[in-house]
Amino acid sequence: MSAPRFSRVVVKLSGEAMMGGGQHGLDAGTLERIAADVKGAAALGAQVAVVVGGGNFFRGLAGTGRGIERVRGDTIGMLATVMNAMALESAL
Repeated sequence: MSAPRFSRVVVKLSGEAMMGGGQHGLDAGTLERIAADVKGAAALGAQVAVVVGGGNFFRGLAGTGRGIERVRGDTIGMLATVMNAMALESAL
């Protein structure tokens, strides 16, 4: 096994990436594939940081057109990010 090209990497995962081919939510197969890729990079000796988004569940600005205040919508989006992070943590 060769040394990784970079010793530290940042992976940015959008919420959309975690929903696979679906319209919203999470796709278990996609999460497993992402987790395997992250584990593989770590197994090569790279330090891996993961940034997760939540756009597969909700976008704060989109809620304003449906009567949801902007700050409340942004908070809902942050909770979606936490949900995605927890799902990825479970897959890892």
